[in-house]
Amino acid sequence: MIPYGRQTVDDDDIQAVVEVLRSSWLTTGPSVELFERAVADVAGTKHAIAVSSGTAALHCAMHALRVGPGDEVIVPAITFVATANAAVFEGATPVFADVEHDTLTVDVASVASKISPRTKAIVGVDYAGQPCAWRELQALAESHRIPLVADGCHALGAVYNDRPVGSLAAMTTFSFHPVKHVTTGEGGAITTDDDALAARLRMFRAHGIASDHRAREQRGTFHYEMVELGFNYRICDIQCALGISQIKKLFSWVERRRAIAARYREALASINGLEVLRDRPEAKNAYHLFVVKLPPSADRAAVHRKLRESGIAANVHYMPVHLHPFYRDRFHTEPGMCPVAEREWQRILSIPMYPALTDHDVDQVVDALKAALRA
Repeated sequence: MIPYGRQTVDDDDIQAVVEVLRSSWLTTGPSVELFERAVADVAGTKHAIAVSSGTAALHCAMHALRVGPGDEVIVPAITFVATANAAVFEGATPVFADVEHDTLTVDVASVASKISPRTKAIVGVDYAGQPCAWRELQALAESHRIPLVADGCHALGAVYNDRPVGSLAAMTTFSFHPVKHVTTGEGGAITTDDDALAARLRMFRAHGIASDHRAREQRGTFHYEMVELGFNYRICDIQCALGISQIKKLFSWVERRRAIAARYREALASINGLEVLRDRPEAKNAYHLFVVKLPPSADRAAVHRKLRESGIAANVHYMPVHLHPFYRDRFHTEPGMCPVAEREWQRILSIPMYPALTDHDVDQVVDALKAALRA
């Protein structure tokens, strides 16, 4: 079976983990700081705060902005549920903006129409690795003095107007799940240039305690104080050792993803009614996913089934968040709120995309997709 995504783990990755396992520090140790520095360098920011998952990163960002009950956070309708859930964790209400039909990134005009006196933050999502319209989002957020958060969990290594994803908002969140560009098993990070936000993020990930064990060890003291309620969102040195080794290969892997995408685009161009997502000319897509829109007449469930029978594990990313039962029950969301997202998601299918795919694998996926559509 060719999966829709998977990790690449080499011998040097394994050796890096083994070295940490034999060291004195398995958590809150030096590998965490080294990994944070590597992520910050890629993102072009002063700070990177590593945490236990991309979801934890999103939650930390909402907390750092002091999002709370009575506040609203605008998020795109098409994203992973964690983007919206992070606001709910802090007691706020997610407000869903529609998406552009040809990129599936958030529609800035829809965001503008959703702003209210209760809006505490706007979250842009770099869907599938494609940076959203950051110039327009930045101008909108600045004009209303609303903090802008980037959900870059799909987009490590992407670029917008010659600036790396990670440096385009007050905070950017990343994920290091196995199907992402680099992996720590599970893990995430938040990048920022703001010293105060960074300090608040570090404290929140460690129970709300103002210092960690290694810092106290270096100072030769046992004293610590919990100054606010936080979570245990720490990432361990074992994970960070893997991340340090992986991130050295990030840009070569992103280039391979772009080459795979180019091969897909050329091979799929002849399929009547099938569409691929538009790339912004001012951006460089990191291609976490390769999403196609099936012809309107196609039966997606049947195509998905035929692909699986051919050894191809496709997926769907994502059903609009406001259509999930939790949001319909808790926040009384309903169909019709985001018509573009609701229409387009019914056609989308994610086909395999990861650096280890060979050209032969790509051709096999294309042939299987063509056969499934014919059937």
